[in-house]
Amino acid sequence: MSAQRSLLITGCSSGIGYDAAHGMAARGWRVFATCRSEDDCVRLRAEGLESFRLDYADDSSVAAALNEALTRTGGTLDAVFNNGAFACPGAVEDLPTDALRAIFETNLFGYHELTRRVIPVMRAQGHGRIVNCSSVLGLVGMKWRGAYVATKFAMEGLTDVMRIEMAGTGIHPILIEPGPITSKIRANAIAHFERWIDWKNSARRAEYEPLVQRLYESRGPDRFELPASAVTAKLIHALESRRPRARYFVTTPTYLMGTLRRLLPTRVLDWVIARG
Repeated sequence: MSAQRSLLITGCSSGIGYDAAHGMAARGWRVFATCRSEDDCVRLRAEGLESFRLDYADDSSVAAALNEALTRTGGTLDAVFNNGAFACPGAVEDLPTDALRAIFETNLFGYHELTRRVIPVMRAQGHGRIVNCSSVLGLVGMKWRGAYVATKFAMEGLTDVMRIEMAGTGIHPILIEPGPITSKIRANAIAHFERWIDWKNSARRAEYEPLVQRLYESRGPDRFELPASAVTAKLIHALESRRPRARYFVTTPTYLMGTLRRLLPTRVLDWVIARG
């Protein structure tokens, strides 16, 4: 096994994945910074990173990316950071089922495909870290975010079960749960919103109008928003500590909601979330 620790990260074109790729490379890790678009891979290679394509919605792309990483390391991989994801805002009643299928393909099924493929490698070498980027929305639901929330709740459950099943193998499944982080997820959500949500013919049209305005407007940071480096700081602990935690909260809202979910009755928590 190579003395240099190796890490494959998905969704590295911007935001959390981009910062993690540069941050972990600076700490001496051999980072494979994957992106869905080859143009983004070219840009990252120009910045000194090893980068190639991985599209969660394409199983053959997932297989090819992992094989590329293993070819470069001689068959080992110390860690995976499953990070790439997108959002599709809209009321649950207005979400076509195909919209849910599409978001699950990337936000959950792609994670699962890569994870299943890498586990035999980690079993053979006797160790590994599988870090899944969840969200505060994997702990609580929020209006208009049903599709994204569904994928993150599912990821939380799948990762919890995998952590129990992997006990004693040397493989550690870990969750990172950020709240508001500086990224392009809102801007990237516009295309999915336009594709799937017929809001002008919705029974909730009047409620959609302020949502649409916020979606398209250019604005400053959200309240409590932190830079992507805040996630990288938790990723460092998840990958380098001898006894990693099962989950890592990032940002004040995640700590707050994690606590309130345990303490408050459901209806009271619903009221708190609705009040913002």
